[in-house]
Amino acid sequence: MREAKQSATYWRALFLVAYLVFAILPIYWMLNMSFKSNEEIVSTLSLLPNDFTLEHYRTIFTDPSWYSGYINSMIYVAMNTVISITVALPAAYAFSRYRFIGDKHVFFWLLTNRMTPPAVFLLPFFQLYTTVGLMDTHLGVALAHLVFNVPLAVWILEGFMSGVPREIDETAYVDGYSFPRFFLTIFLPLIKAGVGVAAFFCFMFSWVELLLARTLTSVNAKPIVATMTRTVSASGMDWGVLAAAGVLTIVPGGIVIWFVRHYIAKGFAMGRV
Repeated sequence: MREAKQSATYWRALFLVAYLVFAILPIYWMLNMSFKSNEEIVSTLSLLPNDFTLEHYRTIFTDPSWYSGYINSMIYVAMNTVISITVALPAAYAFSRYRFIGDKHVFFWLLTNRMTPPAVFLLPFFQLYTTVGLMDTHLGVALAHLVFNVPLAVWILEGFMSGVPREIDETAYVDGYSFPRFFLTIFLPLIKAGVGVAAFFCFMFSWVELLLARTLTSVNAKPIVATMTRTVSASGMDWGVLAAAGVLTIVPGGIVIWFVRHYIAKGFAMGRV
């Protein structure tokens, strides 16, 4: 029996190591390529750079067309995350605490927006933004991303709010709390894990979205995901700069994950992630 348990433990450990290698290898290889010259990338296959260089990172940090892409992405992603959470909080509270005609149908309709491909909304947004003057603006991209981030945030927050007993609301009202005071000082701290999880997913989905962000911008609000396509030229692909840009693109997501990692774990435990 002991030998069987040891064998099972060994295979589980082996599987975990293999999975980690499989998951980390693409990231390591991209990091490895970012320190190589383009000639070395296309000519040799090596686990470590033979001719270590920081030229690709220097290009990104000194070329305005590159680093402005990161700035633009951070601006509209932050705007979208704040607006999404602000809009989703009262909506999720209504779905959690009240029953009204068509509530389940409205909730399902919100989720269908999350399931709809962004290409479906592309033409309406393009025509609307051209008319009202929101083309190539950070606000325009942030508002466009609300289509799929607000439903996701509402769905996540509704699950966390439903886990808070209704008696807390009733006790606060009996004690004379107004709704804004109750919501901000009592209820919101109880669901801060849900807010963290929802903010994380809103950030990530807005950060990696390409189709809407690329089509609705041209110069002033062009994101890094669109800027990365300019590595393709008549002379070929600038693999080193593209790899360096990819590494830097992972950094903001890694920082966000670091700050909300405990909330994400709780979200998985509650079955809402």
